[in-house]
Amino acid sequence: MSDRDPIREARQQWVDHGWGEAADGMAMVTSLVRAHQLLMERVEGALRPHGLTFARYEVLRLLSFTRSGRMPMTRLGSLLQVHPTSVTSAVERLVKQGYVERLRRDDDRRVILAAITREGRDVVEAATASLNAQVFTAPGVSRDDVLGLTELLGRLRSASGDTVITTP
Repeated sequence: MSDRDPIREARQQWVDHGWGEAADGMAMVTSLVRAHQLLMERVEGALRPHGLTFARYEVLRLLSFTRSGRMPMTRLGSLLQVHPTSVTSAVERLVKQGYVERLRRDDDRRVILAAITREGRDVVEAATASLNAQVFTAPGVSRDDVLGLTELLGRLRSASGDTVITTP
């Protein structure tokens, strides 16, 4: 591990090349992308023993939160804020693993539902326990920093068009 901060050095390069007005923003975006990479390594490490990726975990977790354990594929994509192709791919893998079934809605056979199986419920509970223990309970900064960062990222998301509702 190097004792040099490549993002700080890149920021200085921005300043040296006459892009000083963009240097702080570049450093923020690059830091955010790097933090995302580091957190995803931890998340994927916690999920790997369960045979899940984060995308598949999110599908299972969302389905498990519904009363019926099923949801139209289009609604899944909307709630997860991903392209329909990504949902289809994740659901296909979950079907192969036996964690999800594809069903047709009785009242409209055109609607395809994803439905969590008993095995899917079991694996999502075990995976959630791993994520809570290995990542979410101790993400790497203090609780106050977690709350502040979440609020700050909410402002960034809101400025980019996301609906963000702050809680008291």
